[in-house]
Amino acid sequence: MKRRHFLTTLTASAAVTALPALAVTALPLVEVFKRPTCGCCGAWVDHLKAAGFPVKVTEVGDTTVTRKRYGLKDKFGSCHTGIVSGYVVEGHVPAAEVKRLLATKPAAIGLSVPGMPVGSPGMEYGDREDPFDVFLIDKSGRSTVFAHYPKS
Repeated sequence: MKRRHFLTTLTASAAVTALPALAVTALPLVEVFKRPTCGCCGAWVDHLKAAGFPVKVTEVGDTTVTRKRYGLKDKFGSCHTGIVSGYVVEGHVPAAEVKRLLATKPAAIGLSVPGMPVGSPGMEYGDREDPFDVFLIDKSGRSTVFAHYPKS
């Protein structure tokens, strides 16, 4: 009986010791502002969830208000706006690029995929995949290409 108790205690100890490590690697909450009727926005939310992000959806009549509150110019606009760890994530940005943004922590407003390019996460349309860029928007509002997704 003592051996079983020892093994149980050892297993429980290992599990408790691993908890802080798990907490450190947890992804932060993404709050998504979207119109209630936008299906592609919902598909992008599903893409984030599948990548491990917890997501809170806030339905709004106009996403422009949120973009402007965070300093993102209209030319970078799309159909939904996400906020994660103080960064704006505008449009159909792949979850992998959001993770890279959070890992590198640049001094920036955030990321944007302007418009709604076919083949981007949430904008899937059969086998069609149009090329698109993910832009990093710096604090002065200038953009640089953060990632390029070529046509397949």
